Amino acid sequence: MTRIGWAVAGWGVGCAGFGLGCALEGAALFGASWAGWAVAGLGAVAAVAGGAVVRRRPVRRLLWLLCGAAAVGAWGLLMDLVTLLFGQRVDSVPDTVARALAAVGAVLSAAAARRLRPGSRGGSGATLAPTAAPPLVQLAAWAGTLAFVPYVLMKLVWALGGSFAGMSGDEMYAGYVRNGSSGLWLLLERWGLDGTVLLALLGVFLLWGLVRPWGQVFPRWTLPLSGRRVPRWLPLTPALLGAATLAPYGVFGVGYLGLCTVGVARIRLGELASEQSALEVGWVGMCGFAGYGVALAVAARSYWRRTEA
Repeated sequence: MTRIGWAVAGWGVGCAGFGLGCALEGAALFGASWAGWAVAGLGAVAAVAGGAVVRRRPVRRLLWLLCGAAAVGAWGLLMDLVTLLFGQRVDSVPDTVARALAAVGAVLSAAAARRLRPGSRGGSGATLAPTAAPPLVQLAAWAGTLAFVPYVLMKLVWALGGSFAGMSGDEMYAGYVRNGSSGLWLLLERWGLDGTVLLALLGVFLLWGLVRPWGQVFPRWTLPLSGRRVPRWLPLTPALLGAATLAPYGVFGVGYLGLCTVGVARIRLGELASEQSALEVGWVGMCGFAGYGVALAVAARSYWRRTEA
């Protein structure tokens, strides 16, 4: 309990210092000049909450509020990481740093809140046997996997030189070049591989690791790691980050596309030639993100509960 409390307090001090620095330098966060002060205030509250956790004070509700606020602040970090990986830059370095800090804070606050719950075994050192997720959670994993299939097929069609929604593979590649995609991204496209497809496959692998026993103990095919316990943070960190980004992005995106489909709103065309083409691509992408993001959130919650000692 002491360690997680000091971790929350340390995060709060770092968050407060970062926010205060941005505020005093006049650097806007998330497009708002006042956001630095808000981040500093959040960090100050977190520092106090962390100290209370060390003293075993009843601050669970405050910790969950901190977790929720931090999760909102972390939204978009996954997109920043993908952009940094394949585009070699992000739109705003301070925003990305703030999102990374928020993601860390959300995980720490949630962990501390869980440790303070009545009947918690936190810190007991007990080792739980690997278990599979309940059937309904595994069903959600299947739904999340299948939701990504149309997206993967669409991207592969373009990467292999085919056409979809009026856009050819060559036109898509030219768009990547204009938008300054990295050499790695362009090389993968020339090999018939799309970077987002590779990330989707890794995401599905993560999803099933959360619901199957091999996500808790390294399986035989991992060779030197075989039989060792998987550190909880290893799958939970990308899972929580992915769920916090893709679930709201996909769900709100589906709602927006619904409004566009019935004519209430107009969809942005981007590189596409018509609204119909933009809707086709949008529905494929947003349904994939929404389905996978919600499934990842369900699987992450199940994994957290099953591995909590």
